[in-house]
Amino acid sequence: MTSEVSKKTTDESRSTMMQLIFPSDTNYHGTMFGGKVMEYMDKIAAITSMRHARGPVVTASTDSLDFVAPIKVGDMIDVEAFVTWTRKSSMEIYVKVQTEHVYTGERKTAVTAFFTFVALDEHGKPTPVPGIIPQNDEEQALHLSAPDRYELRMQRKQDRQKSH
Repeated sequence: MTSEVSKKTTDESRSTMMQLIFPSDTNYHGTMFGGKVMEYMDKIAAITSMRHARGPVVTASTDSLDFVAPIKVGDMIDVEAFVTWTRKSSMEIYVKVQTEHVYTGERKTAVTAFFTFVALDEHGKPTPVPGIIPQNDEEQALHLSAPDRYELRMQRKQDRQKSH
């Protein structure tokens, strides 16, 4: 367990990225390619986890990737990430993609996901990370539910190992 001294607030590593969606970003339905959105999400999650660990990280897992609203040509997307929970060397990162209509300012959540990153030392081995201090109701709720998501990840991992 991490001590209070070695904890950071969510805002210390929160990261955001804005992007305007062009026709080249979309599929034949006129909506953004899912893989392109996932690339942005992984990138912002990596930046967030590097800022939290203040060192190199690797993606360990992605789960609960939910596409809940379309992203269309001309939309802006705001890709936001913050650390929800940590273990010894791993960090759970929540990533939310919101669309924003450029002219009206209307915003909708389009995609959400949880990423797990592991911090590495100079030899490429897992290294400890600071704990996290949630700052608002959303962050607190995600922090409190994180151990359950962790257990589900570990169960999936065990199930995969048994089947191989």
